[in-house]
Amino acid sequence: MVMKAMAMKSLQQVLGGLDHQESWKGRRQFQQLLLCWGEVVGVAVAAQTRPIAIQRKALSVATSSSAWAQNLVFERHRILEKLNDRLALGITDIRFSTAQWHTQSLAPEPPESVTVWKNHPSRLVPDQAAAPLQNSADPQSAFRDWARTMRSRAQDLPLCPDCQCPTPAGELERWSVCSLCAAKEFGRGTRDRA
Repeated sequence: MVMKAMAMKSLQQVLGGLDHQESWKGRRQFQQLLLCWGEVVGVAVAAQTRPIAIQRKALSVATSSSAWAQNLVFERHRILEKLNDRLALGITDIRFSTAQWHTQSLAPEPPESVTVWKNHPSRLVPDQAAAPLQNSADPQSAFRDWARTMRSRAQDLPLCPDCQCPTPAGELERWSVCSLCAAKEFGRGTRDRA
């Protein structure tokens, strides 16, 4: 029996070879994205989102609610621009979904983002007496259950002095109006200066 001489490679050579493989490059790029995600989107958004994967130049991001997913769709071009400027990943799209929010996180959530969200003026502490949302297969029943829950949560909220919509007390303390009216006012202020 003839044994062929096996070439021994140093650990440095083995790791260097892995580092150049496409799958490892992708993992390294994704880890870089995870590290800077909070800086790119801000701590309040980072507390409600979690990048999941990059596939075919599209970033998948899990969100804590469908409302967050819908709002962030409108911000995706700005986020894409900031990410690509910072990391040069060549990402062409971002997809927001609640689908994987409850799965195990790949990276620990930054503690400061949790604190920011707990103290955010728009945050409502869930009412213990409010009925939990039911899981219904019928979309109309699910919507009715959701609408009933939202009404019960909003019934004791103070009203915005401008639009008369139920508003979290923290928003009124911070801006004297609801966040939507405050955003309109801030938008008018920036247009006036331009």
